[in-house]
Amino acid sequence: MEKIELKIVGLSYSQTQSGAYALVLAEKKGVRRLPIIIGGFEAQSIAIELEKMKPSRPLTHDLFKTFADTFHVKIKEVLIYNLVEGVFYAKIVCDQQGEIYDLDARTSDAIAIGIRANCAVYTFEHILSSAGIQLEDEIDADAAVNENQDADPNANELSIASVEELEALLQEAIEQEDYERASEIRDELNKRG
Repeated sequence: MEKIELKIVGLSYSQTQSGAYALVLAEKKGVRRLPIIIGGFEAQSIAIELEKMKPSRPLTHDLFKTFADTFHVKIKEVLIYNLVEGVFYAKIVCDQQGEIYDLDARTSDAIAIGIRANCAVYTFEHILSSAGIQLEDEIDADAAVNENQDADPNANELSIASVEELEALLQEAIEQEDYERASEIRDELNKRG
């Protein structure tokens, strides 16, 4: 089967599933999109890497990448190879001294690790034809990516920010006397306990 390369085009809060996010992948050479519902921790990990932020301590996906590098394992690609009853199945393809290994992984974890390794993400036609959505133009594509986003455009930004980032944003909002924004940030901090 021929593999189809994908790229990340969006990550947004899902209103349909509490605490979940929609990771939207797109064909590199095509118009179809593949939305995948993922958990908050994985969404935050993906967002941190996409934004090239450096957390004060390594996240689990960072640890996996460091472990692979330390033991000379090259992460070659992520392959979303199956879809059963709405659940995507993925594997991380690794190379250690010429030996190829396929590691079974949740799709969200595989992608979080894959972007840290700068490797490609692939899937197969049967997955795109059954779970993909086709958009006619880029305006429709932007609407689909934002379809599940919270009504408040700042909500996604705040929900994936670290506590340290939230505290810095709060201080900035107070200094600028933007008390409405400060209250939104405070509410997000309070949610986290």
